[in-house]
Amino acid sequence: MNPQIDELIRNSKSWRLEMEALRHILLHCGLTEEYKWKQACYTHHGKNIAIIGSFKDFCGLAFFKGVLLKDEEKLLVAAGENSQSSRLFKFTAVDQIHAMEATIKAYIFEAIEVEKAGLKVEFKKSKNLDFPEELLQKMDAEPVFKAAFESLTPGRQRAYNLFFSGAKQSTTRTARIEKYVDRILKGKGINDCVCGHSKRMPNCDGSHKYIEGYK
Repeated sequence: MNPQIDELIRNSKSWRLEMEALRHILLHCGLTEEYKWKQACYTHHGKNIAIIGSFKDFCGLAFFKGVLLKDEEKLLVAAGENSQSSRLFKFTAVDQIHAMEATIKAYIFEAIEVEKAGLKVEFKKSKNLDFPEELLQKMDAEPVFKAAFESLTPGRQRAYNLFFSGAKQSTTRTARIEKYVDRILKGKGINDCVCGHSKRMPNCDGSHKYIEGYK
């Protein structure tokens, strides 16, 4: 159990019981618990399988490649209007989760098998840029992040894409994306000033390095 997830759930303003119940099920299925994108993410041999989300009206369990699951009972819904890959369960009470535990586990195990088989989602690519799968997954799972990234100028998008795509390992690409989420949400480019003290606005000139306590 990841201590960062302990803190995440403890500090959550809503859906604590639901998050704990889902966490128990996911761990019981043998997944590794990681703190990614400020959420509880569950992986299998480094591959993203599912993520728990606390929303205003519901607690969600989203599968990164949910569109590839059979979902014969039609229990999953798209994470957002333009979601190409992720699909999720929506819960509004912990009793729902307990009642569906066997079904939830079946979906988790199927998602693991999808990853083991190396199945890929055929994403619709950007007309101008060839984004790495990790970035497409992030945008698909997080509509707010997707909107923020697409709001960046083409040059800023290109700079991020080059940096993210430059990593050879999937784990490194994911780590790079996670590191720059806050900056992207603020509408800042990878080389933009975020401390406000640059003499070469909007570009960063390294001034932040001399500000005590600034990271």
